[in-house]
Amino acid sequence: MQQDFASRVGQENVRPSVSKRSPSLKQPLSVKPVMLGAAGTVAALFMLTLLLVGNPVDASVPTTKEEWLKVKPLQELEAKALTRVVLQPGDAAVSALGKLGFPFAEVMEMSRASKPVFSLRQVRAGQAFSRVDQDSQVDVYYEVDSEQRLHLFASEGNGWQAEITPRPVHRRQVRASGVIEESLFSAAVEVGMDERTTMNLIDIFSWDVDFARDLRSGDSFSVLYEEQFDDRGKLLGTVILVAEFNNNGETYQAIRHTHANGDSEYFSPDGSSMRKTYLKSPVKFSRISSRFSTSRKHPVLGYTRAHRGVDYAAATGTPIRAIGDGRVVFSAWKGGYGRFVEIRHTNSAHSTAYAHLRKYGRGIKRGAKVKQGQIIGYVGMSGLATGPHLHFEFRVRGRATNPLAVKHAPAKPVPASEMAAFQQTAAAMLGQLSAPMVAMAWE
Repeated sequence: MQQDFASRVGQENVRPSVSKRSPSLKQPLSVKPVMLGAAGTVAALFMLTLLLVGNPVDASVPTTKEEWLKVKPLQELEAKALTRVVLQPGDAAVSALGKLGFPFAEVMEMSRASKPVFSLRQVRAGQAFSRVDQDSQVDVYYEVDSEQRLHLFASEGNGWQAEITPRPVHRRQVRASGVIEESLFSAAVEVGMDERTTMNLIDIFSWDVDFARDLRSGDSFSVLYEEQFDDRGKLLGTVILVAEFNNNGETYQAIRHTHANGDSEYFSPDGSSMRKTYLKSPVKFSRISSRFSTSRKHPVLGYTRAHRGVDYAAATGTPIRAIGDGRVVFSAWKGGYGRFVEIRHTNSAHSTAYAHLRKYGRGIKRGAKVKQGQIIGYVGMSGLATGPHLHFEFRVRGRATNPLAVKHAPAKPVPASEMAAFQQTAAAMLGQLSAPMVAMAWE
């Protein structure tokens, strides 16, 4: 009676492919693609809606064009067994269930049965009701969110009953590598990575690489990541399993490790944490427009004075991150600094300052605790500024020092009790990352 919903709409495991670019199309000059590792077209994601009902897909294996024909019987099965109604703005459960063929009295009974676990008054536009008829049995499902759904079913002699069940998450691993010439994002897109995966890659290496100033033409990256889809093929997110970043002759590697308590972090192959006491930059993507100096001609005042910080030029509204854990000790207008935030960090000897903000982050006020990476404000040009930028200072016992020369101590390494398991995982992941690449194409 409570047979898995996904198993009713498809039984075959089909490996999706990616569209092949015409050899006559010129490649962008800014990228040297190494591999197309993920389905990069809307059509491929649409096919995944029907096909992701089995084991994870090895996206590095070529597939034939004929495999796509297997979708036809799945469509026929869905047409016979499944009716689905997506709620539009203003729709209620009554109207949606009515479209599925249920009379008003029965809808009321379903609503009463559902109330203890999920009130049908909470249905939202964009979510869907599905009706499955099979072997004289009727089941109704409502997609509560990406993780769970409401299951309504009629039990003989007991009327309608309801329960909340988890929605299955389908996973597949994808591997991609690229070479940067001008833009990390363009290189990532060219090898099939979406923006969220690229941002996760930046987050992992942001303690070692300042993406505002350290990127060089010829830098490269390799990533093995997991794509997660719900039971209708919608991409929920991605998780990087192992990654390598080559920057200016230095190679950095990171492996995801899940601790015994369920928390996950990234570590280098020797077990050292990728996370450091401080991030290398408070702004993910920008350029340095002015460096730390004891004498600089002020662009507004016109005379020479010390510039005790680093200026990051960035678009208005760019998020600014706290580079470390701490507490806000100042959050207000401060003369030529404009909107200004100062954070005293957990060791009490260090503090950081962020100036010329357009506005403050949510909850950023004096006395508030902040975590590393938390958004504390947005780039602007308040105070004495000729254009949007962040003026950033790092202070040691109240004295400004060059932020670009600050040493970053690592966080705790892999616990000794977990080191053997980590080393085994790291060896396997790095082996997958360095295995020969196989391009996906029609045969």
